[in-house]
Order: sequence, then C-alpha cells, then structure tokens
Amino acid sequence: MTHMTRRRLGAALLATGALAACGNGVGSDGAPKIDARVDQTLSQMYARYPNTVDLAQKSTGMLVMPVVTEAGLGLGGAYGRGALRVGGATVDYYSVAKASGGLQIGAQQYSHVLFFMTNDALMNFRRSPGWAASADIEYAFDNVGQTLQAETTTVTAPVIAVIFGQSGIRAGATLEGVKYTRIIP
Repeated sequence: MTHMTRRRLGAALLATGALAACGNGVGSDGAPKIDARVDQTLSQMYARYPNTVDLAQKSTGMLVMPVVTEAGLGLGGAYGRGALRVGGATVDYYSVAKASGGLQIGAQQYSHVLFFMTNDALMNFRRSPGWAASADIEYAFDNVGQTLQAETTTVTAPVIAVIFGQSGIRAGATLEGVKYTRIIP
C-alpha cells in the first residue's frame, strides 16, 4: 500500500469507529424498538414543526429515520434505521447509508422524514431494491422562527424531506448520495 492509501484507510476506519460509537439503533431489539423511536420522532417533529401535521395528512406515506449518525475525517459515512408508515401503520423497515469523500471532519446526528406526496413516488420507493435519494426531493426547512418553510415547488414535489434535530460538530445535513434499503429488523 502507498502512504496515501494507508492514510485514507486509517481515516475510513476512524470514521467507521466514530459512527459505531454513536447510539443510532444498530444492534437494537428490532422492530419494536424502531417503532418506538419512530413514534417519538414523529411526536417531536409535530410539536416543533406543527406544519408537518398537514404534510403528513396529505402524504401517501412517510419514511421516518429517527437517528442518522454521520461521521467523517476525509472519508465519511452515515447510517440509520427507520420505518415506512402508510396510513399511520408501519409497513416496512429500512436502513439508510451514505458514503462520502473530500474535505470533511466531524460527526453529527439528525432525524429525517421523507413525505411521499404521490402514489407513484411511494410505489417507486417500495418497488426499488435500493432507492437512492435524488434531485426529485424537495427540502423543507426551518427558519429562525421555528416555522417550517417550503418553496412553492414543494407543493407539487413527489417527495419532501424534512431534516431536524441536528446535534454534533459537523455542519449541514443533506440526503444527497444516500441509499435506502429494506431490512428485516
């Protein structure tokens, strides 16, 4: 191995270790624990961002990722587990994974919810063996007044992402380059 390759391998191992050290539900008790975390996450989101209640009522389904842990030092990654809810009931469980490279350092945790606003978007997601977040996602965000804001294009977007509850020492969270995979907890 060259010196640069060893350095990258070391950074990847460090990022993986930091990721594993964070409490993101990996190795949890399975479905009941994921469902409890999803319920808690939705309660927190609805309390902090009341406008999401309307989004949930209009959506055909929601993928709720209670805790996604992201860490990086040159190379980075993210992982979390959650549930797909349709009509208020869990229909499947999913993991989310992300790998990244470049100028980055730090770790953070956050929650995110994908609101599927059309039947087609939900069916495409469910039929896919591994769905990757793409440009079709519109982001809703909070402003200083803690009110959920969405661009006017969000109203017609097939998938709306809400990212919240960020903590850690790494700036920003996006869903670019993440992959969702159905799991059996």
